[in-house]
Amino acid sequence: MRKNIIIAAMLAVAFAAPARAEDTEIERLRQALRDATAQMHGLDDQRLAIQNQLNATIQERDKVKNDLTAAKAKIKAVEKAHKEAVAEFNQRLEERNQVLEKWKAAYEEAATVARAKDAERAQAAAEAASFKAMTKTCAERNIKLVQVGRELVDRLRTVHFTDALLSQEPLTGLKRVQVQNLLQDYQDKILEQKVQP
Repeated sequence: MRKNIIIAAMLAVAFAAPARAEDTEIERLRQALRDATAQMHGLDDQRLAIQNQLNATIQERDKVKNDLTAAKAKIKAVEKAHKEAVAEFNQRLEERNQVLEKWKAAYEEAATVARAKDAERAQAAAEAASFKAMTKTCAERNIKLVQVGRELVDRLRTVHFTDALLSQEPLTGLKRVQVQNLLQDYQDKILEQKVQP
Protein backbone atom coordinates (compact mmCIF):
# COMPACT_ATOMS: atom_id res chain seq x y z
CA MET A 1 0.00 0.00 0.00
CA ARG A 2 2.81 2.34 0.78
CA LYS A 3 4.43 1.44 -2.47
CA ASN A 4 1.30 2.36 -4.41
CA ILE A 5 1.05 5.76 -2.72
CA ILE A 6 4.66 6.60 -3.58
CA ILE A 7 4.20 5.61 -7.21
CA ALA A 8 0.98 7.58 -7.51
CA ALA A 9 2.62 10.68 -6.01
CA MET A 10 5.54 10.45 -8.45
CA LEU A 11 3.32 10.04 -11.44
CA ALA A 12 1.20 12.99 -10.41
CA VAL A 13 4.29 15.15 -10.05
CA ALA A 14 5.68 13.94 -13.39
CA PHE A 15 2.59 14.77 -15.44
CA ALA A 16 2.00 18.12 -13.85
CA ALA A 17 5.45 19.69 -14.60
CA PRO A 18 6.26 21.68 -17.80
CA ALA A 19 8.20 20.05 -20.61
CA ARG A 20 11.73 21.41 -20.09
CA ALA A 21 11.73 21.60 -16.61
CA GLU A 22 9.96 18.45 -17.16
CA ASP A 23 13.11 16.57 -18.15
CA THR A 24 15.14 17.59 -15.14
CA GLU A 25 12.17 17.14 -13.01
CA ILE A 26 11.51 13.74 -14.53
CA GLU A 27 15.09 12.82 -13.98
CA ARG A 28 14.88 13.98 -10.41
CA LEU A 29 11.64 12.07 -9.94
CA ARG A 30 13.12 8.97 -11.50
CA GLN A 31 16.03 9.23 -9.13
CA ALA A 32 13.61 9.71 -6.25
CA LEU A 33 11.64 6.71 -7.52
CA ARG A 34 14.83 4.64 -7.71
CA ASP A 35 15.82 5.78 -4.22
CA ALA A 36 12.34 5.03 -2.91
CA THR A 37 12.39 1.64 -4.63
CA ALA A 38 15.85 0.87 -3.23
CA GLN A 39 14.72 2.06 0.17
CA MET A 40 11.58 -0.05 -0.16
CA HIS A 41 13.68 -3.11 -1.08
CA GLY A 42 15.90 -2.43 1.93
CA LEU A 43 12.82 -2.13 4.13
CA ASP A 44 11.42 -5.34 2.65
CA ASP A 45 14.74 -7.07 3.38
CA GLN A 46 14.63 -5.71 6.94
CA ARG A 47 11.01 -6.79 7.26
CA LEU A 48 11.92 -10.31 6.04
CA ALA A 49 14.88 -10.46 8.44
CA ILE A 50 12.65 -9.29 11.30
CA GLN A 51 9.95 -11.75 10.21
CA ASN A 52 12.58 -14.53 10.15
CA GLN A 53 13.77 -13.47 13.60
CA LEU A 54 10.17 -13.40 14.80
CA ASN A 55 9.55 -16.88 13.35
CA ALA A 56 12.78 -18.16 14.95
CA THR A 57 11.74 -16.56 18.26
CA ILE A 58 8.26 -18.10 17.97
CA GLN A 59 9.82 -21.50 17.21
CA GLU A 60 12.21 -21.10 20.13
CA ARG A 61 9.28 -19.99 22.34
CA ASP A 62 7.27 -23.04 21.24
CA LYS A 63 10.27 -25.27 21.88
CA VAL A 64 10.73 -23.71 25.35
CA LYS A 65 7.00 -24.17 26.02
CA ASN A 66 7.26 -27.82 24.97
CA ASP A 67 10.38 -28.25 27.09
CA LEU A 68 8.61 -26.53 30.00
CA THR A 69 5.58 -28.80 29.60
CA ALA A 70 7.85 -31.85 29.43
CA ALA A 71 9.79 -30.61 32.48
CA LYS A 72 6.53 -30.05 34.39
CA ALA A 73 5.40 -33.56 33.44
CA LYS A 74 8.77 -34.94 34.62
CA ILE A 75 8.51 -32.98 37.87
CA LYS A 76 5.00 -34.35 38.42
CA ALA A 77 6.22 -37.87 37.68
CA VAL A 78 9.19 -37.41 40.04
CA GLU A 79 6.91 -35.95 42.74
CA LYS A 80 4.49 -38.86 42.30
CA ALA A 81 7.34 -41.38 42.45
CA HIS A 82 8.72 -39.57 45.51
CA LYS A 83 5.33 -39.63 47.25
CA GLU A 84 4.91 -43.31 46.40
CA ALA A 85 8.42 -44.06 47.67
CA VAL A 86 7.77 -42.14 50.88
CA ALA A 87 4.42 -43.90 51.34
CA GLU A 88 6.05 -47.30 50.72
CA PHE A 89 8.89 -46.44 53.08
CA ASN A 90 6.42 -45.34 55.77
CA GLN A 91 4.39 -48.51 55.26
CA ARG A 92 7.51 -50.67 55.57
CA LEU A 93 8.56 -48.69 58.62
CA GLU A 94 5.12 -49.23 60.19
CA GLU A 95 5.27 -52.97 59.38
CA ARG A 96 8.76 -53.13 60.89
CA ASN A 97 7.49 -51.33 63.99
CA GLN A 98 4.60 -53.77 64.30
CA VAL A 99 6.96 -56.74 63.93
CA LEU A 100 9.27 -55.13 66.47
CA GLU A 101 6.37 -54.66 68.90
CA LYS A 102 5.40 -58.31 68.44
CA TRP A 103 9.01 -59.36 69.12
CA LYS A 104 9.12 -57.10 72.17
CA ALA A 105 5.87 -58.58 73.46
CA ALA A 106 7.16 -62.11 72.81
CA TYR A 107 10.46 -61.24 74.50
CA GLU A 108 8.65 -59.77 77.51
CA GLU A 109 6.45 -62.85 77.70
CA ALA A 110 9.49 -65.13 77.46
CA ALA A 111 11.32 -63.04 80.05
CA THR A 112 8.30 -63.21 82.36
CA VAL A 113 8.10 -66.98 81.91
CA ALA A 114 11.87 -67.24 82.48
CA ARG A 115 11.62 -65.13 85.64
CA ALA A 116 8.70 -67.26 86.86
CA LYS A 117 10.65 -70.43 86.09
CA ASP A 118 13.73 -69.02 87.85
CA ALA A 119 11.58 -68.16 90.87
CA GLU A 120 10.07 -71.65 90.81
CA ARG A 121 13.53 -73.17 90.44
CA ALA A 122 14.87 -71.08 93.33
CA GLN A 123 11.85 -72.02 95.45
CA ALA A 124 12.28 -75.69 94.49
CA ALA A 125 15.99 -75.46 95.31
CA ALA A 126 15.19 -73.88 98.68
CA GLU A 127 12.56 -76.53 99.35
CA ALA A 128 14.99 -79.25 98.27
CA ALA A 129 17.64 -77.86 100.62
CA SER A 130 15.05 -77.67 103.39
CA PHE A 131 13.91 -81.24 102.66
CA LYS A 132 17.54 -82.43 102.64
CA ALA A 133 18.14 -80.79 106.01
CA MET A 134 14.87 -82.20 107.31
CA THR A 135 15.71 -85.63 105.92
CA LYS A 136 19.12 -85.48 107.59
CA THR A 137 17.49 -84.43 110.86
CA CYS A 138 14.88 -87.18 110.49
CA ALA A 139 17.58 -89.75 109.83
CA GLU A 140 19.54 -88.62 112.91
CA ARG A 141 16.40 -88.65 115.08
CA ASN A 142 15.40 -92.04 113.65
CA ILE A 143 18.76 -93.42 114.76
CA LYS A 144 18.13 -92.00 118.25
CA LEU A 145 14.60 -93.45 118.28
CA VAL A 146 15.99 -96.85 117.37
CA GLN A 147 18.44 -96.52 120.25
CA VAL A 148 15.62 -95.55 122.63
CA GLY A 149 13.55 -98.49 121.35
CA ARG A 150 16.47 -100.89 121.91
CA GLU A 151 16.98 -99.55 125.42
CA LEU A 152 13.29 -100.02 126.12
CA VAL A 153 13.33 -103.56 124.74
CA ASP A 154 16.49 -104.35 126.74
CA ARG A 155 14.79 -103.02 129.89
CA LEU A 156 11.72 -105.12 129.21
CA ARG A 157 13.88 -108.22 128.81
CA THR A 158 15.46 -107.64 132.18
CA VAL A 159 12.10 -107.24 133.95
CA HIS A 160 11.44 -110.25 136.21
CA PHE A 161 8.32 -111.59 137.61
CA THR A 162 9.12 -110.08 140.98
CA ASP A 163 9.53 -106.63 139.43
CA ALA A 164 6.10 -106.99 137.86
CA LEU A 165 4.58 -107.97 141.20
CA LEU A 166 6.32 -105.14 143.01
CA SER A 167 5.07 -102.62 140.47
CA GLN A 168 1.55 -103.71 141.41
CA GLU A 169 2.18 -103.52 145.13
CA PRO A 170 -0.59 -101.32 146.47
CA LEU A 171 0.79 -100.43 149.82
CA THR A 172 3.80 -98.17 149.20
CA GLY A 173 3.65 -97.99 145.44
CA LEU A 174 7.36 -97.13 145.21
CA LYS A 175 8.10 -99.54 142.45
CA ARG A 176 5.09 -98.31 140.58
CA VAL A 177 6.39 -94.72 140.81
CA GLN A 178 9.79 -95.88 139.53
CA VAL A 179 8.15 -97.68 136.60
CA GLN A 180 6.01 -94.62 135.78
CA ASN A 181 9.08 -92.35 136.01
CA LEU A 182 10.96 -94.71 133.73
CA LEU A 183 8.06 -94.77 131.25
CA GLN A 184 7.86 -90.97 131.42
CA ASP A 185 11.60 -90.70 130.69
CA TYR A 186 11.26 -92.96 127.65
CA GLN A 187 8.23 -91.05 126.46
CA ASP A 188 10.19 -87.79 126.79
CA LYS A 189 13.11 -89.28 124.83
CA ILE A 190 10.70 -90.40 122.09
CA LEU A 191 8.99 -87.00 121.96
CA GLU A 192 12.36 -85.25 121.74
CA GLN A 193 12.96 -87.05 118.44
CA LYS A 194 9.70 -85.83 116.89
CA VAL A 195 10.40 -83.74 113.76
CA GLN A 196 8.59 -80.39 113.62
CA PRO A 197 7.33 -79.46 110.13
